[in-house]
Amino acid sequence: MKNFKIAQPLDLKQAAHLLAMKKPGFYPMAGGTDLLDEIKNRIISPEAVVDLTSIPDMSFIQQEKNSIRIGTLTPVNELIESSLIETKYPVLHQAARSLATPQLRNVGTVGGNLCQRPRCWYYRDPQILCWKKGGEDCFAYVGKNKYHAIFGGEFCFIVHPSDLAPALISLDADAVIATADKEKKVKLADFYHLPQENRRRETILEPGELLKEVVIPLPKNGEKSIYLKIKERSTWDFAVVSAAVKGKFSGKKIDDIRVVLGGVAPVPWRLDKAEKYLKGKNAEESVIRAAAQEGLKDAAGLEENGYKIDLVEAVLVDTIISLTE
Repeated sequence: MKNFKIAQPLDLKQAAHLLAMKKPGFYPMAGGTDLLDEIKNRIISPEAVVDLTSIPDMSFIQQEKNSIRIGTLTPVNELIESSLIETKYPVLHQAARSLATPQLRNVGTVGGNLCQRPRCWYYRDPQILCWKKGGEDCFAYVGKNKYHAIFGGEFCFIVHPSDLAPALISLDADAVIATADKEKKVKLADFYHLPQENRRRETILEPGELLKEVVIPLPKNGEKSIYLKIKERSTWDFAVVSAAVKGKFSGKKIDDIRVVLGGVAPVPWRLDKAEKYLKGKNAEESVIRAAAQEGLKDAAGLEENGYKIDLVEAVLVDTIISLTE
């Protein structure tokens, strides 16, 4: 690992100035659990790491009149310990509980989890120049692709590793992006983009921009939510397939529903065709399976990951039926 400098800005404005410098090699760090892995694996070689934990007042869970604000330096464990999150947003509470270990959740932050880099073994191998790193080919397309994308793959078949992102997108959360001079708010769903839109970055953040907080609207009366994660190991692991589902029901009838998948695409994947099929229908297994198949028309399995198509159908049945029980 190459030596690098550490900058500890006193406020958000100073951090944004550092990251906006034309000098290459300045990287932001929150908990550091992902960034340090990239450095150790020689995926990146920073000249300086901008330690965001030196900035005050960026760790909080705060209720406003119509929303809840969560600072991006909030440790993931605080989502689990918050009675506010557990009561109002079960999907987010369950997603937080599903990720990593208690030790990592104490260090890892909300913003860090949302801005994780790909875990693809070709991308993480310093000896392989894959398409994501500026090469000509995605080696997962014809190589070992058991954990890779079934949606949204074209030039690159990574999957987005965040558990919190699908949960927050299902809740229609906004992302607040700050620069040295101003802030803007975008839908968290629009915070991510596919590799073919920008091969080097997974988010819309430009140099000098930082994810400051996420804002979640308060739930409407009768809304329910759930997160289900399928992983290969019983101990902590990344999702093979996950589903964040929020719905409003009249008995068994589905009045409204939002389904966001994890572990299946380069971005958290909204299953909008399935949502449209389900609205106004009863939450019966045959209906949910038909809706899943409608949503899966856009899926394309590779040689080793076609099993994910069956898992998507299974998790939708389990999550939606459990919300109506």
